[in-house]
Amino acid sequence: MTVNFKLTSMAAVLAATTAIPAAAELKYENNSGGYVLLYGQFNPALISVDDGQETDTRVLDNDLSNSRVGLRLMQPYGSNEFTFRFESALGLPNSSEWNQLGTDFSGWTREDIRHVDFALKGDYGKFSAGQGSMVSDGAAELDLSYVGTALYSFTNDENSGFFYRGTDGVLSGITVGDSSSNLDGARRGRIRYDTPDINGFTAGFAYGQNILSSSDDDDYYDVGLFYGNVFAGGVEFAAGVAYSVRERDDNSGDRKDTIGSASVLLPSGLGFTLAGGTRDDDQAGASDPNYWYGKISYEGDWVSWGKTGIGIDYYDGADFDTSGSSTEAWGIAVVQKVDAINTDVYLKYRNHDFDNGTSFDNNEAWVLGARWRF
Repeated sequence: MTVNFKLTSMAAVLAATTAIPAAAELKYENNSGGYVLLYGQFNPALISVDDGQETDTRVLDNDLSNSRVGLRLMQPYGSNEFTFRFESALGLPNSSEWNQLGTDFSGWTREDIRHVDFALKGDYGKFSAGQGSMVSDGAAELDLSYVGTALYSFTNDENSGFFYRGTDGVLSGITVGDSSSNLDGARRGRIRYDTPDINGFTAGFAYGQNILSSSDDDDYYDVGLFYGNVFAGGVEFAAGVAYSVRERDDNSGDRKDTIGSASVLLPSGLGFTLAGGTRDDDQAGASDPNYWYGKISYEGDWVSWGKTGIGIDYYDGADFDTSGSSTEAWGIAVVQKVDAINTDVYLKYRNHDFDNGTSFDNNEAWVLGARWRF
């Protein structure tokens, strides 16, 4: 086994992150009940990926929850609330942009813009317009566990660009990202409506387009239903289901996804999370993948620094990349809150196993990271 060990200048960012004290909230209020809030986060991580024969290790921005900065504005308007949100990733060297062949760091591009979102909220619900989340964005990722900071239903944030290596030593053309997904929704330039909360239930629908990409003229539609509640005794529960359609502009066939997730957190700190999804793609030659995901977690205040969460999860997927293929992934993680500097420190191990009739080595990743929020 050969080892290629590279540390970028982001190592300094990791050190600085854990040395910065928690800043006061950057919130500016006016005399009419409105406010402007500045916020952001840094999430550098030391990531080591082993493809079975070679290991590459670098410090990168973790795509699990990339470094970003944002602004929120809220202003009461009669009995309504008007809000505006702007948020952008920083475009730092990212964990999704490297593999055995090297790096392809793009820097900041317009696709790093996450939100330019206007909304009006009242007793009738909430209307939103602009770049922001479709209704299905997050429907496969409802997770009440604290360890969900590092371990959740999308299993390939840190090594999605890495190619599976055959047991003969030859790299395939199939990446970890090709072999698994939670089919979760996305952000689009969209119009969206969400109902008011009715006994814990909300619903929504949206229409959008990928306005940040000049090569995507497809139409996107989705609907979703969500539920959340805290029951007697302190049992927390959240669940959601969504259906989304990608209507391709070239008439090559629509893509339809059905996804859902549910999570429960008991007063003892024990938690359970499930997610699943299926895809029906009418495009010629496209496969119709499906998956299910499960996690057991536990959390508590075991040290004076803050909350600690641990968890183990398992992912089982079929027909990703090619029909008849199978994907298994499992992971284990621990996350420690450091209240004094508002930072989540995490250590994770992830193992991917892909089978399409060819013999591949497993792909393994170790991740040590720290997410500092302000």
